[in-house]
Amino acid sequence: MSGHLRPAVNYLALWCLHMSDLNDPRVFFAAERTLLAWNRTSLTLMAFGFVIERFGLFVHMLSPQQSATLQRNFSFWIGLAFIALGAIVSAAAVAQYRNVLRTLKPIEIPEGYRVDLVMLTNLAVAALGVALTVHLFVHWAG
Repeated sequence: MSGHLRPAVNYLALWCLHMSDLNDPRVFFAAERTLLAWNRTSLTLMAFGFVIERFGLFVHMLSPQQSATLQRNFSFWIGLAFIALGAIVSAAAVAQYRNVLRTLKPIEIPEGYRVDLVMLTNLAVAALGVALTVHLFVHWAG
């Protein structure tokens, strides 16, 4: 029985080394769509984190016993964590996309197509997420 499984394992290993032997640009475009989906996910995480972070300010404003100083409460830290997670996800998606690109043959990438634009977009989202995290951490009263 183990002799029958060995060829399947070898085939799987070969398939992992070269994701596609189709010589079809649709494989590349599928990888790009996946990166863009991760971009949307990272933006959503950052937006959600910003809303959570600002929710603490909203609750503070509605509080009947308002103090003069704002404290960094639980919603601040959770919101900051979501923003940082979004930045990390965006950067990790670029790394994964680059790994996929290395497995593709030149014929699978359309001639003259700029593969770096979508990576630059994701890296910009990651950098802006880091900048937002730092800004909120440094400039928030508390």
